[in-house]
Amino acid sequence: QVQLVESGGGLVQAGGSLRLSCAASGINFSIYAMTWYRQAPGKQRELVAGISSSSTTNYGDSAKGRFTISRDNAKDTLYLQMNSLKPEDTAVYYCNAGRQFNFPAQYREYWGQGTQVTVSS
Repeated sequence: QVQLVESGGGLVQAGGSLRLSCAASGINFSIYAMTWYRQAPGKQRELVAGISSSSTTNYGDSAKGRFTISRDNAKDTLYLQMNSLKPEDTAVYYCNAGRQFNFPAQYREYWGQGTQVTVSS
């Protein structure tokens, strides 16, 4: 059974920092691309940051310069270090694992349950 379990969310003041974690089990974590998404109330889910199996990273515009995504394949864990938090960063943050398999051709994707981040002004 595949599980992605996020943790590290909470309430923080503007300008503060949080570190989110996503612990994976039931998959070969190292071969999956991992992504953090977030969804604020009344808004669409948006990409925050992604990291490939070879640790190439990409960031959404809102995260550039403030957030850092990383992975520890030995611990099957994904991280998101969030600095200089703003009230507009308030959202539920979700962890996603995805990989395209070729034989058979199949895209496998898994989601965590999310962790709430609330930034007060």
